[in-house]
Amino acid sequence: MTAASDGIPRVIRLDLAYHGGPFHGFAANRGVPTVEGLLRRALGRVLGHEPDLAVAGRTDKGVHARAQVVSFTTPRDDLDLDRLVISLSALCAPAVVITSAAWAPPDFHARFSARSRSYLYRVLDAPVGDPLRADQVWHVRTALDLEAMNRGAADLVGENDFTSFCRRPKHPPGASLVRGVTEAGWERVGDEARFRISANAFCHQMVRAVVGAMIEIGRGRRTPDLIGEMIRRADRTGAPSLAPPHGLVLTAVGY
Repeated sequence: MTAASDGIPRVIRLDLAYHGGPFHGFAANRGVPTVEGLLRRALGRVLGHEPDLAVAGRTDKGVHARAQVVSFTTPRDDLDLDRLVISLSALCAPAVVITSAAWAPPDFHARFSARSRSYLYRVLDAPVGDPLRADQVWHVRTALDLEAMNRGAADLVGENDFTSFCRRPKHPPGASLVRGVTEAGWERVGDEARFRISANAFCHQMVRAVVGAMIEIGRGRRTPDLIGEMIRRADRTGAPSLAPPHGLVLTAVGY
């Protein structure tokens, strides 16, 4: 599909999936491989110019995405978007795949137009790990108490100050860390414990901090009251360690 030719820069939305293992996060970072760096170079080869990219979620080093969204503007109005998907996927394979491309409204912005993001975190709580899942699942040798973890997760839902779960240096001084969580809970899927969480937005390392705290609950080291206490304290000092990044995947962005 091509756009009408009138000389006005067009907005393109890309949907993509990637394995975060080879990358130092999404955002461009000089001297290290990033998803943005790879994608911009590929776009430069296809479009003839490297556009500035907006992204729905700036995932950290090692974090995966099944449904990431990127937008950019281009003066090119002669593009076949089906061919664009094929060309970009070929240039970015195997760690990054473009799943779709579409002309978007002029005011569309992958980050600022987004109304929700959803993440999944996978834990294998078994005495022995699985090497075939080692790059996508956190192996915890202790059997986890999901009932206790879900009691803690209930305190996440609603509009709360997540200072205790955020890495402050990544946010401007004085920036609000209040976020609205609409879903948070654990379920058993086969031999994995899986955590799903959705919110209007997330602050830096929030999901990994939440999972790290709830694993302490699941191991019986802390009570389910931990989550509510951390929210009320609004201070990351003394908080449990972060969950490792490789168990986390961005699963959806709502507009």
